[in-house]
Amino acid sequence: MSDLAWVPQSCALPTEERPLRVAEWDVLLTERPTSLSRLGPLRLHLELAGGPGIEERVRDLAEREAGCCSFFTFTVTPGENLIGLDIAVDQQHAAVLEALATRAAAGGR
Repeated sequence: MSDLAWVPQSCALPTEERPLRVAEWDVLLTERPTSLSRLGPLRLHLELAGGPGIEERVRDLAEREAGCCSFFTFTVTPGENLIGLDIAVDQQHAAVLEALATRAAAGGR
C-alpha cells in the first residue's frame, strides 16, 4: 500500500508533507514492532522494541499525528524493553485505523 489513498480528507497536514509523514510511520513500523493486536474495530495496540530515544520518537510522532488528524487518540506506555502504543479512532475513521494496522502487519510496506 504505497499510495496515500487511505489518508483521510479530514487530515490537516499539507498535502506535500503527507508522503514524509507516511514515511516516518513506515520507518517506525518497519524497525520497531514486536507485536500487534486489535482491541476492537476502533482500537489497535502495538508493542514496539525500545531503545535509546525510541519513547521520545514515538511520543513526538504521535503528538504531531494527533495535531493534524484530530480523530486519532494515542497512548504511549513506556516499558523497560518495550514501548506500548495504543491507537484509537472514532467510528467514521475505522478504515484509516484498518489501513494503519495493515501497514504495521506488513512492516510498513
